[in-house]
Amino acid sequence: MLDYQLWLTFGVFITTVILLMWRPRGMNESIPTSLGALLLILTGVTSYTHIIDIFGIVSGAAVTILSTIVMSIILDSIGFFRWIAINMIDKAKGSGIALFWLIILLCFLMTIFFNNDGSILITTPIIIRICSILRLKLHQKLPYLLSGALIATASSAPIGLSNLANLIALKMVGLDLNTYTLMMFVPSMLGIISIMLLLYYYFHKNIPKKIHHFPNQVSSANYHPLQTPPDEGEKVDWWLFRVCISIVVFIRGGFFLAESVGIPMEIVAITGVVLLLSVRYYRTRQGLRDVFTQTPWHILLFAFSIYVIVDSLHRAGITESLIDLLKPIAEMGDAALIVSSGILITLLSNLVNNLPSVMIGTFVVTDLGLTDHQLHLAYLANILGSDIGALLTPIGTLATLIWMYILKTNHIRISWKQYMKVTFIVIPIGLIISLVSLYIWTLILF
Repeated sequence: MLDYQLWLTFGVFITTVILLMWRPRGMNESIPTSLGALLLILTGVTSYTHIIDIFGIVSGAAVTILSTIVMSIILDSIGFFRWIAINMIDKAKGSGIALFWLIILLCFLMTIFFNNDGSILITTPIIIRICSILRLKLHQKLPYLLSGALIATASSAPIGLSNLANLIALKMVGLDLNTYTLMMFVPSMLGIISIMLLLYYYFHKNIPKKIHHFPNQVSSANYHPLQTPPDEGEKVDWWLFRVCISIVVFIRGGFFLAESVGIPMEIVAITGVVLLLSVRYYRTRQGLRDVFTQTPWHILLFAFSIYVIVDSLHRAGITESLIDLLKPIAEMGDAALIVSSGILITLLSNLVNNLPSVMIGTFVVTDLGLTDHQLHLAYLANILGSDIGALLTPIGTLATLIWMYILKTNHIRISWKQYMKVTFIVIPIGLIISLVSLYIWTLILF
């Protein structure tokens, strides 16, 4: 790579990261990445051969994530999330503590069944509406809003399907989805559970012990902000609910079964979308307009363009210094490799966001000359750093950036200081527990 191309690549990367974090005027995240990638392509930094290779790596993961978001849009259209919001207040039965754990469970399940960005987009407006209905003050809202966001984002670690970065890097290291889950589910869940408990311990004084219990008054107000308010007398179509949820569960399980017989994940995801659309049309005669208008198609462009930038950065030599740093540590054994990889990606993610960081980290570990087992351990440690460790600052993940933007548009001000007073206590403990558990768990397995 020529000198001017080297400096151009670094300039594009830094500018892109700044714009991703700043997002002036609510700029879509695909705009700075696309412009940066286009510049690198036009100047010859990235060749057409590289473009074809990158498309092969990124396309399947992006289509899979996009399909799960489409499934969430379909469920939203039949009132599923509105029904959840109504029932959460009802099930809490006047207890603010019960509501806290219900919100934690909701955010965890939304990420497990869909993905972290989709979970943030779905759950944050629901939590805001619940807090508004209950007329909570800011210090009472904070436990619900911040805990929900942290759990929704961290919960993308147990299953590789729940995060775009996880899926792209998964293909790069040659790890299948079933093995990923076998190696990662227990260690990451121990970290997530510890974060849940620490969040409750930290916030327990601010969580209202008693809240209003008036579910009948919620029905017309507690709707997802992206929807038209429902009619007072709207009834739940239980048949449609049951069938759609069954399809989602079936498809989620189908991802793991498909891996074992060689069926691409994106085929399973698209099948789920088609089934849901078909069932909804059969029952309601509703067409495709809402799906086309609400689906974030830019994810395809974003995934491709960010990878172009990071791949160019890799070929520019940025990973060589990181390889030199990690190589002697990796020679100390698996424990040192896991901890160093996880902490490295944690630091990078909180400086320049987790998506480019986990890709850089994956390039590093694939060039370290590791055995397949060591490569997989280093990759999983990278994921723990990017999914959990990245939560130290609001710029660490795209999900937390989206969360901050949603709060701002709803006139809820949570400062970086308020955010980091919590995360600098709970996240390091959760990360270390996950990394240590990964080492112990894989020793037991292998």
